[in-house]
Amino acid sequence: MKDMIRVAFVALAAFLLLAASVALAQEFRPGDITIEKPWSRATPKGASVGVGYLVIRNHGAAADKLTGGAADFASGVSVHQMASENGVMRMRDVPGGLDIPANGEVKLTPGGYHLMFTGLKRPLKKGESVQATLAFEHAGNVSVTFEVEGVGAAAPDDPMKGMKM
Repeated sequence: MKDMIRVAFVALAAFLLLAASVALAQEFRPGDITIEKPWSRATPKGASVGVGYLVIRNHGAAADKLTGGAADFASGVSVHQMASENGVMRMRDVPGGLDIPANGEVKLTPGGYHLMFTGLKRPLKKGESVQATLAFEHAGNVSVTFEVEGVGAAAPDDPMKGMKM
C-alpha cells in the first residue's frame, strides 16, 4: 500500500512539475514569430490605461511589424515608447507599428517599447491572466496571455527582482 501511495505521489508531483513548466514557458508561436514572457502590471482602481511587456523574436528571413492589437478588457492596444528627451522621460505612440527585424528580436520592457492598453474596462489585478490579440503585418493576429504582476513589478527576468533596497 505504501508503494502504491508513493507511486501516486511521484506521478502527481511529475504532472504538477510538467504543468508548471508549460505555464512558465509562456511562449506563443505564429509562423516565424515567437512571443515570449508576456506580462503586465496591476492597475489601481479607476486607472484608464495599463501596460504590456514581452519579447518578440523573428526567426524568419523577412522583417515583420507589430501594429497593435485588441483586448476585451480595454478599448485599444497600441505600441508606445518611453524615451528620454533633454533629461525628461516622455511616452509616445509608435505610428505605423514596431519593426521586428528578420532573424532578430525586440524586447518590450519598462522604460522602453511597451504595449499600451487604453480605455481599461476594469482594473488589472495581480495574479490574474488577461488575453489580448496582437496584430502583426505578416504573421497576422496572435492571441497572447499576459500574466499580471504587482503595480510596480520589475520584469520577470530582471536580476534586481526580489532584492530589497
